[in-house]
Amino acid sequence: PTNLYGPNDNFDLETSHVLPALIRKFHEGKQNNAESVIVWGTGDPKREFLYVDDLADACLFIMQKEFLSREHKNKLLFNIGSGRDISIKELAELIKEITGFKGKIVFDTSIPDGTPQKLLDISELKTLKWCAATTLKDGIAGTYAAFQKNKLL
Repeated sequence: PTNLYGPNDNFDLETSHVLPALIRKFHEGKQNNAESVIVWGTGDPKREFLYVDDLADACLFIMQKEFLSREHKNKLLFNIGSGRDISIKELAELIKEITGFKGKIVFDTSIPDGTPQKLLDISELKTLKWCAATTLKDGIAGTYAAFQKNKLL
């Protein structure tokens, strides 16, 4: 699978991945009436994200398919993703909107960007007619709601 996110994610700023870390940063920025939130890098790299419920759905879907069909005979491995990527800048803007943070986003360009793009080839999965049902906006909104409810810090 690609980068996963959802309720009960790891929101620890020292050990989390980009999406839950940004949720926490923007939430804390809102709570503290901060003027800005710092995001590492330039914001240019693109990443693909998949809501955890969509991963579960894809796994069940694949297991229920008949693998011995002509197209998928002996096919045992599938990349599972949304098939769409988003820049870190666009992701930060989306999380800012969802959390209701009113300050500005500051990109710390002293932190290296890493790989310019991480997007899985999900063509095999598409041939089976599966696609992720959860939009990134809806998934982040649900994840943020769970974060607030459970105070998963």
